[in-house]
Order: sequence, then structure tokens, then C-alpha cells
Amino acid sequence: MRRLLWHGGWRRRLFRGGIGLVVLFGLIQAVPYGRSHSNPPVLAEPRWDAPATRALAARACFDCHSNQTKWLWYSNVAPVSWLVQRDVSGGRSSFNLSEWSRPQDVSAGDIVDSIRSGSMPPWFYTIIHSNASLSSAEQDSLIRGLQATFAASPPKGGGGGG
Repeated sequence: MRRLLWHGGWRRRLFRGGIGLVVLFGLIQAVPYGRSHSNPPVLAEPRWDAPATRALAARACFDCHSNQTKWLWYSNVAPVSWLVQRDVSGGRSSFNLSEWSRPQDVSAGDIVDSIRSGSMPPWFYTIIHSNASLSSAEQDSLIRGLQATFAASPPKGGGGGG
């Protein structure tokens, strides 16, 4: 008998916990951070060495490192919206391919290292954006193209060397 009472109490606690999670999810939707999506104008892109380099960069980098972010539906749902906004803001502030006339905080060497190590694009981004996953050949092509692009059109300020 006691076991049946405990079992019923367990179900009730589970139900209440589920209701609490639904209410909490609804409440966090009221937090505005992460939903003021904007794509400022493209001020200047680098002089790309080839259209293929730009196409690879657009596939793997532009959502976080340009003013041409594609804001998908999940970027409006907290708490994911908070993470997406943080990643885009951080990416744009360190390296923005749409504001090439402004100082960049990375060098060609930093970017090459990030691509080679697999830290860019991040693994969690490529889960949802499978087209951003680059094969080894595409990574090599992007690296060569970015090195040539940076050599011909170095970023201002904090980066550019090699």
C-alpha cells in the first residue's frame, strides 16, 4: 500500500515539475535580449581572391562574422536566442567581413588556426547548419583563399599579419 502511495506522489511531483518547466519557459520568452536582430549595412568586404573563396566563407562564416546573418526561427526562442545573439555579437566584434574598412581583432594566422583546429565553424553550429561543415579539401581551399585575400586586402588595425 505504501508503495502505491509513493508511486502516485511521484507522478504528481513529475506533473508539477513539468508544469513548472512550461511556465518557466513561457516566462523567459519575456526577456528581450537576443531578439533585436539586425543586419547593419555591408560597409566593405575584402577584395576576395576568387568567388569560390567568398562562397565558402559565406557558407561557413557569414552568419556570425558578417552583417548578413540569416536569423532562423529558433533565434527568436529563449534561451537559444540569447546564445545566438551572444555568438553573433561576439563574432562580429572580433572579425566582420562586412566591415572590412574597420579594424579587425584577428589576423590571417588566427583564422587559419581556427579553421585547421576545427574550432571554426563551431561543432554546435554545424549540427543545425550542415552546409557549413567543410570537407578537408574545402577547408584547405578556404584557408588558401583567405590567405590570398588577406595578402591582397589586409584588414585594418589589430590583425592582418600572418
